[in-house]
Amino acid sequence: MEYEIKQFGKFKYVEEGSGEPLVLLHGLFGALSNFKDLIDHFRQTHQVIIPMLPLYELDLLHTTVSGLARHVDKFIEAKGLNHVHLLGNSLGGHVGLVYTLKHQDRVKSIILTGSSGLFENGMGETYPKRGDYEYIRKKTELTFYDPKVASKELVDEVYSIVNNRLKALKIIALARSAIKHNLGDELKDIRVPVCLIWGRNDTITPPMVAEEFQALLPHAELHWIDKCGHAPMMEVPAEFNAILKDFLVRHKS
Repeated sequence: MEYEIKQFGKFKYVEEGSGEPLVLLHGLFGALSNFKDLIDHFRQTHQVIIPMLPLYELDLLHTTVSGLARHVDKFIEAKGLNHVHLLGNSLGGHVGLVYTLKHQDRVKSIILTGSSGLFENGMGETYPKRGDYEYIRKKTELTFYDPKVASKELVDEVYSIVNNRLKALKIIALARSAIKHNLGDELKDIRVPVCLIWGRNDTITPPMVAEEFQALLPHAELHWIDKCGHAPMMEVPAEFNAILKDFLVRHKS
């Protein structure tokens, strides 16, 4: 199903369904297709919103995790959203945590999957081997336990990004910002419930990262998914959605 991308002022976003707001924050190479099964499932019960993060639109100075968190802040305020369930994958989780640290009054719960913020084996530092399609294909496949999940369409999308010089620079800037902006000392201040849903075979943010998140976040629960990599909502959507549904039901108003 194709989703309509809406425009509200300078913000672009997808919005489906009604109910408590579930805001999805994508990662560095996050496409709408990453959340397809999640949107289809939760639009029945929630107002599912995906703001398009301006990964390539900010100037280089503000192409940072904090810069993206400020964008999320302005978006949530412009939309008048409150008590949001904030779900982030990879860099999106990191952005969600930085946002929450400043705006806990607006956040009802956080769901993290393969989140950066403590440690990740990013693509950023070694990137652009531009023009090398096989290299990009293998790097994209590493995101998943089953390399077949890295469809040609997904690999083509990543390839087109890293072969655009300006986009490649922005990706590297964001990857470096994520590495520098370590949240280890701040996570103890997050008071809202947190659901960690992690692939046991994640090589980008390995299992020890999930365990450290659980140890540092005061109200965190950790759910493992076997035979699954860095993007569980794409690779094993049924299992991911079942865990998420149970968590959201328990934290409903």
